[in-house]
Amino acid sequence: MAFGIGTNTQKADAGFIKGKQREIACQCWFTSKGKVTPLMLKIEDEDGEIRTVRQIQVLTQEEKKYAGVRSLEFDCIITILEQKIDVQLIYYKEENRWVLIYR
Repeated sequence: MAFGIGTNTQKADAGFIKGKQREIACQCWFTSKGKVTPLMLKIEDEDGEIRTVRQIQVLTQEEKKYAGVRSLEFDCIITILEQKIDVQLIYYKEENRWVLIYR
């Protein structure tokens, strides 16, 4: 007799995202198998200027759920004005929306 304990623990919810999310525009590549690779992003800085970032080094990529919302999370190093910054890029699949979180 089974009560279902442990039957749907394979993809547990990751909880809530820590840090301030900033909306970004992201150009990415989708392979024929559905793998996503960010190529370039645009972000508005504090002065209201749109910055284009083409140097994105993806360190890891992981599929997660935050509060039940499916997403892809990329740990990256980006270069803005010759400064390397450790960030997370998150792609919300159902919304087709990208956010950036500084660490």
